[in-house]
Order: sequence, then C-alpha cells, then structure tokens
Amino acid sequence: MVPFPAQGHLNQLLHLSRIILSYGFPVHYVCTSTHNRQAMVRVHGWDPVAVAAFHFHDCQVPPFSSPPPNPDAAIKFPSHLQPCFDACWHLRKPVAQLLRTLSSRARKVIIIHDSMMGSVVQDAGSIPNAESYGFHTVSAFTLFFYIWESMGKPQVNAEMPDVPSLEGCFTQDFLDFIAMQHKYLDVNAGSIYNTSKVIEGTYLDLLRENTKRKQHWALGPFNPLTVPEEDGCSGDRHHCLEWLDKQAANSVLYVSFGTTTTMGDEQIHELATGPFLRFWWPRGKLKKWTLN
Repeated sequence: MVPFPAQGHLNQLLHLSRIILSYGFPVHYVCTSTHNRQAMVRVHGWDPVAVAAFHFHDCQVPPFSSPPPNPDAAIKFPSHLQPCFDACWHLRKPVAQLLRTLSSRARKVIIIHDSMMGSVVQDAGSIPNAESYGFHTVSAFTLFFYIWESMGKPQVNAEMPDVPSLEGCFTQDFLDFIAMQHKYLDVNAGSIYNTSKVIEGTYLDLLRENTKRKQHWALGPFNPLTVPEEDGCSGDRHHCLEWLDKQAANSVLYVSFGTTTTMGDEQIHELATGPFLRFWWPRGKLKKWTLN
C-alpha cells in the first residue's frame, strides 16, 4: 500500500488493508514516518498496530517548507500543502528497494497505490513478479467529471447533472502535479475505486468506457459502519448514529468541506449564522448551537 500523504487518503488505504488482511495476506503500508504515525492515531474503529501481518514502513524525506494556510488566496485550494506533496518524489527509492526485497521472497507482489503516487511506484514495472493497481479515493462521479470536463463535456450515454466548473478550484502547481502522476497510471493492471456499483454504477460504466485502464473494481465504501467488539469496544452503535436515526426523513444534510478548500473569516461567519446548526465535535460530543 502506497498512500498519498493526506489524511483522507491515508485512512482509506488503511481500511482496504484491513479487508485484505482478513483473507490472510500480509500487508505492507509505506509512507513517511510522520504520515504513518498520523494514520495509526487517527484511523477509526481499528488498531492496525495489533495486527501481526500488518507492517508499517517509515520512509524519510528531506525537510520541506510548511507555510501557514492563506484563506485570502484567490484560489481556495490549500496550496500550503504543496511542498509536502512534492516531497513524495523522494519516496521512489525506498519504495523500489522494498519491492525488490519483497519480490525476492514472495511468489507475487501486488502494489496498490494512490492515483497521485504514480511516480513513486514507477519502478514496479521492472519487477517481473510485481503487479500494480491505481487506487482512487474520490467518487466515481467526481473522477468522471474531471475527465468529462477536460474532454470538453461531450455527449455521453448518461445525462450529466448541471454542476459548477472545476475552473479555479485547484492551483496550477497542483494540476501539474496530478498530470505528472497520472502519466504513470497506464502501466497499471487496473483501477480500484472506493465506491459501490449500487451507488455509482452509471459513472463506473462511463469510466470504463472512457479510460484505457484494463480492469475496474468498486470495492468500497471502506469506512466501517460498526466497530467490532474484538477491537476493544462494546459494539454498540455510536450515539451520533442514534441521534441521526431519530430525525425525520430527508431532514439531515451532510456537508464535508474536505481538504481541498479554505474559508475566510467572512465565509465562516456566514456559515455559522444559520438559524440552527449541529456540530460533530472531534472528541465525540454532539453540540447544538442556536445562533442569532
């Protein structure tokens, strides 16, 4: 497993690792020591350290700048993270060394890498008993929308919804980074998506028709809906879910701003001045705020 060093990406590959481990295969999770530590601490519903067949490999990268975020930037993408993304180049050598070591003692080595880590695993093609798969963390709709818009929005077999353009969503540096990483995806044996065909079958079919990748699998969603009792928990549903069950149908709207945008003080104020808000606090307490 070669994740992209951002929390949502780290977490998804950890949960895919959990599924693979359940079939008796050892899993090696390769990233920087800092991001491996973040993944272990923040993963929900699972203690990967307790699994004997799960191996973290801490890699070092040279120091890089960590500027503060700029909520007043013209483009709201968190460009302060770009130096961290660029530092991933330095993972290529340790990943290649690990692959050669594993391939010398295993019949076959499977590499599942985040789609934005293509350059890091490019040496997998030179290992005869290795096979690589690109892992896409975004929804099938989002991924197809990227492709569809770059093609000039041609007529497709399914009606595309009227959604805003991606123009102005990403910095040019990040767009160049994505383009460079995706150059290496054609050598993959297939693509894995963190989604379900039941939910996104239309867009998975469109991806299959409009990409060159050989095979496609929808294996998600990966985040656990329940926490097993063997993980040290009672197995009871979280009280956040219990609260949601009591709400009227179609009365709850979930909005995730993710890590691809930043908001200024004025925007945060406008968001907070809604008549009634419920916030899920990171420490597990549901808070109700009634604001004027």
